[in-house]
Amino acid sequence: MRVARVREVMQREGLDALLVSSAADIFYLCGYHTFEVSVHAALVVTDTHTLLQVASIETGAAVVTAKVDELVSYRWEAPEEVIGPLADALSGCRQVGFDGLGSGLRAGVLQRLQARLGSERFVDRTAAVMAELRLVKSSRELACLERSARMTDAGLTSALDMVAEGVHDNEVAAEGARTMLAAGSEFFSLGPIVTTGARSGLIHVNHKRHVIARGDVVFLEFGAVWQRYTAPCMRTAIIGQPDDEMSRAAELCRRLQQRLCDAMQPDASFEEVARMAAEELVPWRDTLFHSGVFGYAVGAQFPPSWVEGTGFIASGQQRHLAKDMVFHLPLCLRSPGRWGIGLSHTVRVTERGAVPITRHDGQLVIR
Repeated sequence: MRVARVREVMQREGLDALLVSSAADIFYLCGYHTFEVSVHAALVVTDTHTLLQVASIETGAAVVTAKVDELVSYRWEAPEEVIGPLADALSGCRQVGFDGLGSGLRAGVLQRLQARLGSERFVDRTAAVMAELRLVKSSRELACLERSARMTDAGLTSALDMVAEGVHDNEVAAEGARTMLAAGSEFFSLGPIVTTGARSGLIHVNHKRHVIARGDVVFLEFGAVWQRYTAPCMRTAIIGQPDDEMSRAAELCRRLQQRLCDAMQPDASFEEVARMAAEELVPWRDTLFHSGVFGYAVGAQFPPSWVEGTGFIASGQQRHLAKDMVFHLPLCLRSPGRWGIGLSHTVRVTERGAVPITRHDGQLVIR
């Protein structure tokens, strides 16, 4: 079904072949998955044939999980061997779509294919084709995201129960991970994030054996995995009472959440929704940091991130929302060097706006 859909889009785009190099996109189209996503893998889709190329050590996983017409392997220790089979598979194709900005296609692979077949054959269209297919979720995908959300909620609840003065941030992360894994989570696309005190005011740092102290803000962001689908969520606890700035930041997160959900109607553009949210932040732009991305699509994904990469609620993004798109709304407001308050949900777009599929009350947890 998915390969048939991608062929319809390819025909419309004038593509004879699609070179797919993202682990998540390959999984989406043919089912192949492995936790070893650092080695080259590629899927070639033409109008009549699918070819999956994997490292020799991954052949077993490919045989068990992938549904393709042809499977070829190369020696793990000899990546130069990938070029010949790919060139053969693409030799009769006049227009080949590839993903020029994704992390999956190595520059050396593309350069050698272009040198052998001619650079004029290659057009940077794979990411756009896959986004068109993946952004709107099927009923089965929505069910997977719901299962992930329940495990994510459970992990956050148990981790928050661990938060106390004198506890290490690693202990909090470990309890959350244990709960999500025990509930059935697969290997994480991105492991549990726990930061404390001033470190909670920095984006993309993580637990590092820090002891939680009186007055600390403790920021948590988790995402459990069901059939590779992740519904992330942020929660925040405070050891003691929040000051007025913290309380206002938490209230702003809640207000942004509601305004975004109200605005995320089908046919609204990603950019106009982001502009509305950015206007809400104008009075705070000199004191609070926000990434500028108010939502990113989530779905099936592999390490190192649960971000699907197919769509962002942000400035300059011209796509339009549609029913059954699913986004994480990463609403974390940081006072750099002091603290960060994050209260987020993963939401599903409905005909009347977005509704959360993760569950919490949006309040700071006081310890």
